Amino acid sequence: MKKRTLVISSILLMVFIGMQISSCSSQRAMIANKTGAQLWAENCQRCHTTPSPNTFNDQQWEAVGMHMQIRANLTPEEIAKVVEFLQSANQD
Repeated sequence: MKKRTLVISSILLMVFIGMQISSCSSQRAMIANKTGAQLWAENCQRCHTTPSPNTFNDQQWEAVGMHMQIRANLTPEEIAKVVEFLQSANQD
């Protein structure tokens, strides 16, 4: 009886882990498809009011991006999209 319970528990654990891994990869794919504007709106507003793209110049946005990548736990690809969006919006 104990052996059967252990086998069933092991199978359930493997199914659960498989579902979590699958969920993570689909979530990463969704994030990878987001634009800089979407990432900016979703991530920056979590902690503070989002500044206007005209608040900083291109070089300053690069520095802000480096700082916020660490603070907001964003990937280099995500922060590059956000900084590119802010710099392009600053040109208008």
